[in-house]
Amino acid sequence: MSIKSKMTEKTLKDVEKITGTKLTLGKLLWAIRDADDISQVDFSDTLKISKQHLCDIEHGRKSVSPKLAAKYAEILGYSKEQFIRLSLQDLVDREGLGVHVEITLVKRRKKQHDSRVAA
Repeated sequence: MSIKSKMTEKTLKDVEKITGTKLTLGKLLWAIRDADDISQVDFSDTLKISKQHLCDIEHGRKSVSPKLAAKYAEILGYSKEQFIRLSLQDLVDREGLGVHVEITLVKRRKKQHDSRVAA
């Protein structure tokens, strides 16, 4: 898997097979880094975080906010929706809520400016 490849549901299932456990954002980041043979130092530099923080994320000791997950996806060239979903699923699982997270991209509406001038 290339770091620039498309992220699909099938790809996520393949990564689960590789890691041998339920996929988390940390495990996905590890799989991407490992597949492209990138060191933690270089990968953490790419994400603009410390090596220790990356290590903590990869090992499930730290969570990633949905906003940061979207940023990481953009940096790495992956689907923001999948990274955000995994981030949210990690948070839900940590709380033991027993639900599965699905997300849908919502297109933003352009703001309409009122062109009328007050008299």
